Amino acid sequence: MVCKRWRRLVKDQRLWRVVDLTAWKGVTSRMLWVLLRQYLGTGLRCLRLRGLLLSARGGAFLSESWLKALSSRCPRLRSLSLLHADLRGLHSCQLLPTTLQVLELRGCELPQGFFTQTPLSPEKQAGMASTAATQQQGRVQAGKVPASTSGIAIETMVLDNVPSFTDQHLQSLASWLRLSRLELRNVLRVTAEGLRRSAAQETDSGLNGLSRLKYLEIGHFGRPGAQLQMASLGLGVGWLGLEELSLGGKEVGPGLLSASRLRDLKRLRLRCCKLREMQVLRSCRTLRDLRRLEFCEVFFQVCPKTPEREGEVERQGEGEEGREGGTDNGDDKLEENDPVPSLRRSLAALLPQCALVFTNCTVTITSD
Repeated sequence: MVCKRWRRLVKDQRLWRVVDLTAWKGVTSRMLWVLLRQYLGTGLRCLRLRGLLLSARGGAFLSESWLKALSSRCPRLRSLSLLHADLRGLHSCQLLPTTLQVLELRGCELPQGFFTQTPLSPEKQAGMASTAATQQQGRVQAGKVPASTSGIAIETMVLDNVPSFTDQHLQSLASWLRLSRLELRNVLRVTAEGLRRSAAQETDSGLNGLSRLKYLEIGHFGRPGAQLQMASLGLGVGWLGLEELSLGGKEVGPGLLSASRLRDLKRLRLRCCKLREMQVLRSCRTLRDLRRLEFCEVFFQVCPKTPEREGEVERQGEGEEGREGGTDNGDDKLEENDPVPSLRRSLAALLPQCALVFTNCTVTITSD
């Protein structure tokens, strides 16, 4: 029955570039083998799977032998996304295809030490080198970078609601030499101390931590009963080379307190939170090198205008008079792309070289 349904989807399965089975509940290990042997081929670039973690059926999902076969049959696989997958049966992420550049884990369970790289035996290194050389035939001529045979080649890691991801997992990512983008959403066991120990810092022996990271996202969106770790406070130690930071939910407040210590920060994104105008201005006063500031689904809490409040807002932009942006028409009407005109003008004075973006933001007038 399953084979007939798949057979009707497309005529030539080898041309599949993206396969998304996250909407299919109860995809078993046996179905994965049928899919791999009969339907997946060399054209596959992106694979999205849904595991059995929340299924009453349970049972094994991904196995070492299946991942090995996937690497062989799909040498161009670049992105792997797993939803509700129990990975505790896999001892290491090194079992994943070496061609992966993007790994997304949503609602998954991990074993301890899953992201730790262990030295490979000479026999395995020789075998991987031979396999990689075969897989890369024709791609070198096209100017593409060959897959890594000496380490993990993943550049982007997304972790969303992975309760077993801890500070230890985070620190083990420092051995990933190509990791440049890390997204942590509702990862409740990562603490501020864990983030401090993972930050790229200059030491006598060189750079330590996640030294190649350029983009970091930290978000906590308030699951009922979840303990707030305020992990973004760990950014207060600084992070060399970090150019883009995204803060979401309950991590926005503590993250704004620490953002001034990120001397290489160029882009800042704040989403799904409540902010006051004064809070934003005080936090951005020291971010003089910021080039882009984005507010996404932010609820701005604005106080009614009083002479005292107007004077305080003006003082936040002191020393930058005459450098306001072009949105100042002397009118404070709320518009869809400019919900807080006074905030835009003040930020334009504080950060004259910074682009300001407001997306789906709302304004609430408070008497406090």
